[in-house]
Amino acid sequence: MAEEEKDTTEDIENARQAEDAAEEPSEEADEGEGSGEGEEAAEEKPKEKKKKKVVRRRKTKKERENALTAAVRLAVESGKVDFGSRSGLAASADGKAKLFVVANNTPPETRAKVEGSAKKSDVPVIEFEGSSVELGSVCGKPFPVSVLSVFEEGTSNIMDFAKKK
Repeated sequence: MAEEEKDTTEDIENARQAEDAAEEPSEEADEGEGSGEGEEAAEEKPKEKKKKKVVRRRKTKKERENALTAAVRLAVESGKVDFGSRSGLAASADGKAKLFVVANNTPPETRAKVEGSAKKSDVPVIEFEGSSVELGSVCGKPFPVSVLSVFEEGTSNIMDFAKKK
């Protein structure tokens, strides 16, 4: 009976060694990129660990938005603004508006009316890089905004953009 136990333990050890031996060449082949030589694979392995992986991090919401977008959002939240070309034209005629923000895809006739009225009353006009839908989204509205009239900028720095142009 002692001999049978020795045989079974030897069989188990042989099976384990065979499994280990079967796994090692496949790992070496992966590491050595098909070379089949264990020494080259061992030499390349430390080099791979020394290389640093380039990890691209996602930009935060504030990093993604440009400065004008942030200024418009802050003006809407903290100042007094009005949406739409008709109210903008009326405010320009009364001399109440300090600034107009016009979306990129505003119809040419509406843009001409707003810019003409703004020239008469010496009100600066800023062109928003996005569409009217994006301008509405920046303002926190569920509808497109083609013209934004700013009466009071609040804590925003939106008037600095008017000075740059």
